[in-house]
Amino acid sequence: MPDAISQGWGWRSFLKQDMSKHLSEASKFLSYVLRHQPDAIGITLDVEGWTEISVLIAAAANCAKQLDHELILAVVTTSDKKRFAISEDGLRIRAVQGHSTASVDINYVAKVPSEFLYHGTATRFMESIGKEGLLPGSRQYVHLSQDEHTARAVGQRYGKPVVLKIKALLMHEQGFKFFQAENGVWLTSAVPVLFLKE
Repeated sequence: MPDAISQGWGWRSFLKQDMSKHLSEASKFLSYVLRHQPDAIGITLDVEGWTEISVLIAAAANCAKQLDHELILAVVTTSDKKRFAISEDGLRIRAVQGHSTASVDINYVAKVPSEFLYHGTATRFMESIGKEGLLPGSRQYVHLSQDEHTARAVGQRYGKPVVLKIKALLMHEQGFKFFQAENGVWLTSAVPVLFLKE
């Protein structure tokens, strides 16, 4: 019987898979507490969404979740979506967008969007979108992408994807505010139906 190494399943493969799973689980945990439920582990976020890394690690340990500076830094630096930011002094962390907790109100700088932005969703949501437009739901903002490819990837997470084209510049010219998070995600309070194109 061939051994695992000769079949390409050496210890490096197992280590890489284990580390990837560990990073994914840590990222989901950080998203949960830094975007939605900081009180679940007894931490408080300031109005800009920041919390001390040392406080986060201690609070996570009290809930049987093992985090350390090295793991947190790995999650922040390897995330393709750049969901988190570490402060310039290296002492604090926050989610850059996607908050549903009322205590966080990041002071984003308003920006002029390109002519079109995109929103990825699933076909099952199209009926309500056709009536109400895009609403933030439990989040503070509607999330928009700069390109169709990213929007399609987002839509696939929810089912059969649909990419909506947003007349962003026209919205801006009519008084709607747009912001851009540190990871490039565009944010706006809502998108009325008349600015949507499938």
